[in-house]
Amino acid sequence: MPTPFPFELLAPPNPLTLPLPPAAHPSPGVRLVRGVPYGVIDGARPLELDLWLPENAPGPCPVIVFVHGGAWRQGLRDDMGPLLRDAVQDPFARLVAAGFAVACADYRLSGEAVYPAQLDDLRTALGWLHARSRELGTDSSRTVLWGASAGGHLAALTALAGPAGTAVPPVRGCVVWYAPTDLAALVEDCPPGRFDPGSTASFEALLIGSALDAAPDLVAAAGPAKRVTPDAPPFLVLHGTEDTLVPVAQGRRLAAALREAGVPVDFRAIDGADHLWVGLDGDRIEECFLTSLRFARSVTVQQTNGAEENGPDRAPRAG
Repeated sequence: MPTPFPFELLAPPNPLTLPLPPAAHPSPGVRLVRGVPYGVIDGARPLELDLWLPENAPGPCPVIVFVHGGAWRQGLRDDMGPLLRDAVQDPFARLVAAGFAVACADYRLSGEAVYPAQLDDLRTALGWLHARSRELGTDSSRTVLWGASAGGHLAALTALAGPAGTAVPPVRGCVVWYAPTDLAALVEDCPPGRFDPGSTASFEALLIGSALDAAPDLVAAAGPAKRVTPDAPPFLVLHGTEDTLVPVAQGRRLAAALREAGVPVDFRAIDGADHLWVGLDGDRIEECFLTSLRFARSVTVQQTNGAEENGPDRAPRAG
């Protein structure tokens, strides 16, 4: 009788145990590991992240998880935005120089899966980072989420939902740039006639999988402003006053919900800025980046001998 085929060999590899790909060294003191599988989903492409890690760190370092934008429909995991490419040189290497590890995570786009798949993916990424933190030299208990536009929406949702699995520490803070935060309120916040909740072709409808007015419960669940609890971590919310794609009222809604719940939030309306920081010069875009870095440092400080420390310098207070 023939030996049965060992079908267990057809099972996908476990991302928690796969070896890391070879590292590159794009700048002094930085180790870059691209295309690390963190999730394997039946019927879908493997989910990957890029890791920017400090070399010769004195101890486990805090982590920034960056979530890219692109209307939930497109985008590259390591792209902070088109204007950042010129205004802020090597942003991830700069974050490493400031004492952080950075993970730029993929998630399933709306053409691949509808919400809440994107939230599930990012929660899985947090679990992977925690499980391999010793190997990476990172401190997963000091993690900050940072996202722009649709990525800011997903970063906020992930910060509010918490990681998958009770063993994974909650994040310490969340940076949100010009993100939708209350999908049901877009029709109210946008100029008259600009947003149609009955459309099945809007980016929001493609994320949800139906017209927004046909799925009110799902729309509410997909709105960070509707998911705030007193247990939420501190937030930094930056939003342009002249944003023509996502009205600044959306940022204000998230900030108001956080304040009402007693959660620390620093909301800044960036005067004259449209979406993606269009309308700002390089210096003002740089300041948005530095403000976000200062916030990330302030929420990841450690108590050492009664003093707050985060690497070689005291972390400046956000704001």
